[in-house]
Amino acid sequence: MLINIISLFPEMFQSIFNYGLINKSIKKKLLNINFFNPRDFTDNSKVDAYIYGGGNGVILRAEPLIKSIYQAKLKMKNNTKLIYLSPQGKKISISLIKRLLSYNNIILICGRYKGIDERIIQNFVDEEISIGDYIVSGGELPAMILIDILVRQIPGVLNHISSCYTDSFFNNGLLEAPNYTRPRVLQNLLIQNKVPSILLEGNHQKIKEWRLKQSLGITWIKRPDLFKKKKLTKKEKILFNEFKNSYLKKNNFLGEKR
Repeated sequence: MLINIISLFPEMFQSIFNYGLINKSIKKKLLNINFFNPRDFTDNSKVDAYIYGGGNGVILRAEPLIKSIYQAKLKMKNNTKLIYLSPQGKKISISLIKRLLSYNNIILICGRYKGIDERIIQNFVDEEISIGDYIVSGGELPAMILIDILVRQIPGVLNHISSCYTDSFFNNGLLEAPNYTRPRVLQNLLIQNKVPSILLEGNHQKIKEWRLKQSLGITWIKRPDLFKKKKLTKKEKILFNEFKNSYLKKNNFLGEKR
């Protein structure tokens, strides 16, 4: 995957490109990233200007951005997606990520201040993407988040690509089941100290069912909004009812409706 980033502050990205999966994907040549700074496409003039009509704040001017976009596209072939990181965009979701993975070339525009000239959005941007209903100082941090999510799905980045299929949200729209590791018993910890015995018995089919049951239950408890969207199979209904009855009984809620 080739990602070209248009940003006033490309140095910010070094903090994630030098570590972890992104660094690994670059070294393995599974990911190539280039930067285009609008400051490099101005004739000693400012890259920002005050907003027409008055009001506080400035936005990025159109001309430097247009020149940056053209330069970014020169390095790309067909199948290119131009994305503007914006609080007005579609929120990042699993379906959106899966769709973006079909593109080999992605251009990310990182806005600053109060945003960018609207004419850039109308004439060049294919899609606006948001990381949530809040405001950050620029598009660099949202771009880093988006890149990190995409990189995990590129074949060859993870040692076992199947491991990402059990991540929360990728797990058929469910949250991930609890995970445990050594030691089996933690010293001086009196509450919830034992690892569930089913995970230690080696019966992979039962472990698979246990994890599905936990995923259903945890999603029901922590993210009821996601659970309501989930259409349960007959098997999932049985497992969920088992979890629900056990949970309500354990927490003295038997007979109450959640």
